[in-house]
Amino acid sequence: MAENTDVVVVGGGYAGVMAANRLTQRDDVTVTLINPRPAFVHRIRLHQTVGGAGDPVVDYREILAENVHLMVDSVTRIDAAERSVTPATGGPLGYDYLIYAVGSGSADPRVPGAAEYAYPIATLEEAQRLRPVLEAAPRGAAVTVVGAGALGIEAAAELAETGRTVTLACGGTFGPYLHPRVRRSITRRLVERGVSVLEGPDAKVAAVTQDAVRLRDGRTVPSEVTLWTAGFGVPQLAARSALRTDALGRLLTDETLTSMDDTRIVAAGDSAAPSGLPLRMSCQSANPLGAHAADTVLSRIAGEPPAVIDVGFFGLCVSLGRRDATVQLASRDDTANLLSVSGRLAVKIKESSYTGLIGQLADEARKPGSHTWKFKDTNRRQLVRSRRDEAAATVGRAAQPGT
Repeated sequence: MAENTDVVVVGGGYAGVMAANRLTQRDDVTVTLINPRPAFVHRIRLHQTVGGAGDPVVDYREILAENVHLMVDSVTRIDAAERSVTPATGGPLGYDYLIYAVGSGSADPRVPGAAEYAYPIATLEEAQRLRPVLEAAPRGAAVTVVGAGALGIEAAAELAETGRTVTLACGGTFGPYLHPRVRRSITRRLVERGVSVLEGPDAKVAAVTQDAVRLRDGRTVPSEVTLWTAGFGVPQLAARSALRTDALGRLLTDETLTSMDDTRIVAAGDSAAPSGLPLRMSCQSANPLGAHAADTVLSRIAGEPPAVIDVGFFGLCVSLGRRDATVQLASRDDTANLLSVSGRLAVKIKESSYTGLIGQLADEARKPGSHTWKFKDTNRRQLVRSRRDEAAATVGRAAQPGT
């Protein structure tokens, strides 16, 4: 009888579900998915939840393979030496391989008053906590969205469409991924919807109070409800477990997504930092990285060398309410180019991403091993090679006498 292999997947987001489903290709692999919620959260719809429409919750029965065991719990520690994880409830759970897919969430705001008076919206619980606050606020109450990445832009547009008085405060670059021409177009369309866009160093938020936001240049912006979308963070589980991470807390891996500390631990999604050069935090990368993490584990079980990652992006979809959107197309190295799509076609593309991502997970549950991805990053291998050569040169110089 063939020996059974136990694989524990920590995190039930896009990457974790994709990995768990793909692992079921082998009958001799037992898969346990540990997630703190009993249902899947379609995170790219959270801005709609903030606006009062759109349900981001999906039943795991729709997207998870029947033979994957779902454990609703949180993992507090990974013991690599013992090959076990410690859930918040119950005793340790052993594994032969572990896939680390804990995802990302809101960054810890260091601005005075932000933790007390601002509402982050990067998780389901955060968005749900905000909803009754918005519902209780008068329709004309001033709302400020801090941060103008994709989530901030989408939340501002969604709230403006419901008739809210919205200010979007961006102390850095508005839509930092976007091409300057696309950035100007989105800014103009937000303004047309009544959003006051404040950007540049002077618009950096210096403090948040119960009824206002104070900017670095001394301006005070009235704000009865303040949303915080500036930055993302990752759970510190890897760091707490004495595994090497990057500065943000993402697990450091090689290009096969294998931990630098343990070949039995493989990472995927937002919480992975392959070669110290993590991919863009995105659902676009989460599904293929989840599939690749599973393939790495399956290769090791089969005694074969795992492949290196080759994941690229087609671009960034940004919704501007329900009737408008922009698709910023990317070059093959995941940099924004001059090409973009707006209007009804962009809305259709954005809406298709909602159903498409869930469809990919459901398809992999029904037919494990079927998920493929078209977009490749042609420059990543060269970038990784250059980084390694630079590191080797630095070590060489440090080893020279007199340096």
